[in-house]
Amino acid sequence: MAEPRMARSTDVIPANKYIIGSTVVNQQDEGIGTIEDIVIDASAGRIVYAVLSFGGFLGVGNKYFAIPWDAFRFNFADKKAVLNVDKKLLKNAPGFDKDNWPNFADTALASTIYEHYGYTLYWEDTAGTARTNRL
Repeated sequence: MAEPRMARSTDVIPANKYIIGSTVVNQQDEGIGTIEDIVIDASAGRIVYAVLSFGGFLGVGNKYFAIPWDAFRFNFADKKAVLNVDKKLLKNAPGFDKDNWPNFADTALASTIYEHYGYTLYWEDTAGTARTNRL
């Protein structure tokens, strides 16, 4: 009989309670935006992107950005996500509007996004450099 597996992380949380709606800040704790949604690769069993809203005023004119999940560190107690990305890099990032989402299954789009933020595509990460999202 197989032995039960031990959980490897204690950060098993409901996305709609702790992630979606989280405030996103930079390393200096300056507000950047809000996590609006997450995008998962169901066949790989992993979160691929967090969708960040940024810009605009009172939610009007916000632009949305898909940012590689590994770019975030989370502080679940404070409902904050820390993003180590310069605002200039974010302003020049490929974005979309909330009523016109891209096809996230498009591997060319994924390559563009991951390259922009300086991350290796998760399906090419043969070195096993995946990490946990703890602060």
